[in-house]
Amino acid sequence: MEAREMAKNVTMRMEGKKLIIEIEMDQDFGPSKSGKTRIIASTEGNISAPGDEDVKIGLNVYRYNK
Repeated sequence: MEAREMAKNVTMRMEGKKLIIEIEMDQDFGPSKSGKTRIIASTEGNISAPGDEDVKIGLNVYRYNK
């Protein structure tokens, strides 16, 4: 299945029965709402897995401020 951008800096694709999620770790989408962390990637809530509407994914990738 073709990879597609699903949200902020999140690309997902199926390889057989495996879900492959790719995230570029050098991205920065600014501070979280609380301001304690910096957002690297997010689905911004729950989304369907590619090719399977019944499977939902909610993903947040962040780093703490220094």
